[in-house]
Amino acid sequence: MAGNSAHTAASKLPNGHGRRLSRRTFLGGSASLASFFLTRAVHAAESPERKIRIGIAGGRFGSTFQWHEHPQCIVAAVTDLRPERRAHLQKVYRCDRAYESLEVMLKEAKDLDAVGIFTEAPNHVPHCLAALRSGKHVICAVPAAMTLEECAELINCVERTGLTYMMAETSYWQQHTISARRFYQEGKFGEIYAAYSMYRHPGLESLWFENGRPTWRHGFPPMHYPTHCTAHLIGVTGERLAAVSCTGWGDDSPLLRGNPYGNPFWNETAEFTTDRGHSFRVEVWWLGAHLGCERAEWYGTKMSFLCDNRLGTQATLIFAGDQQETDSGGFVRSAAKVEAYPVPKWWATDMLPEPLRHDSGHEGSHTFITHEFVDSLIHGRLPAVDVYEAVAYTAPGIVAHQSALRGGERISIPDFGRAKARTSTCTEESIDRRREIPQRLWRPHHPVFPKLWRRP
Repeated sequence: MAGNSAHTAASKLPNGHGRRLSRRTFLGGSASLASFFLTRAVHAAESPERKIRIGIAGGRFGSTFQWHEHPQCIVAAVTDLRPERRAHLQKVYRCDRAYESLEVMLKEAKDLDAVGIFTEAPNHVPHCLAALRSGKHVICAVPAAMTLEECAELINCVERTGLTYMMAETSYWQQHTISARRFYQEGKFGEIYAAYSMYRHPGLESLWFENGRPTWRHGFPPMHYPTHCTAHLIGVTGERLAAVSCTGWGDDSPLLRGNPYGNPFWNETAEFTTDRGHSFRVEVWWLGAHLGCERAEWYGTKMSFLCDNRLGTQATLIFAGDQQETDSGGFVRSAAKVEAYPVPKWWATDMLPEPLRHDSGHEGSHTFITHEFVDSLIHGRLPAVDVYEAVAYTAPGIVAHQSALRGGERISIPDFGRAKARTSTCTEESIDRRREIPQRLWRPHHPVFPKLWRRP
């Protein structure tokens, strides 16, 4: 998806990282635990009287959700620059109305309540800002932003418009993450003092070029795509990542040369410290002899939880025990109790409306993402992964990549704050009023991705 987008001067950040942002829009009370830790959709059984009219932008990833199956949602419009992708969206969502670009859809489709932004990563913020300024709620693919300035700009726009922004992060809704969040809420971990998450995806270079031309994925920095990992901790405990040291690895491959991001790395491994003094190791690897996976391990004082590892070991619970054993050196140590854990199919439960109770993409997460966004709009509440959570998942990776470029230098991560609990619903009258927000000058090119800005 491409086209021009409204321009806003980048919001200023404090000199140096690590200090809490003092701008008014970044302050506010913490969201309630009930809102943040939502692990099952509320009101799933209510009669579907009101329906959210959504427009979908982006015909590849955007076609993999269940908007047309949700009893309170209608796909009212679709768009993609490529005619074949527009046609695919129309077929999947049984939608008669298609537009040649996002800009045309925002201008002409006045009846839309919301827009799904499933376009290329460098365009996420410009496209989200355009949708928000046109009075539409937004759900957006990951990552939320490309720079810290864009993180600030996105939060500022959401606060100014009062509209809903949700990031479609799959790891938050993976079946094992839902289990971990429930364990945490029930106090079964004790204190989670360390966590480990890995997103290993070898072979992505097959998407770097198309018909001999580079796509937006060419050389995309691994840590600019951190959210599949960061959601595993932030989305379970709510803590923030405060500092990072990151190591990057590259081999001067010709494939990496000349990428628009100036990224020399195939793989990046980050060691984060949280605002509660806990450790969090994150691996985002694009190349090597390793099994592709999106998995995590949570280590607690009373219990630990390890996802399956694709080598035949299923998900496992480890409990601190009061028994003793002798190690290979003859020393006595505590003996842990180990149990296999059959991860429930949460998508088959009343966490979802009945039409969505089926398996879906990315380990059963897509139906949850679909329902969470629709339900948050229907009931005027914050979605679980609101704009503040989205930035909390995204910004640490941006800083981690800078650390890798500086040889692993330890860098503090700015705190963008948390959302205030929403006190009012988004009425039709208030949405109409928000459309009067002045439009900014169009930005012709993304600063990181200038030449390929208009590629779908």
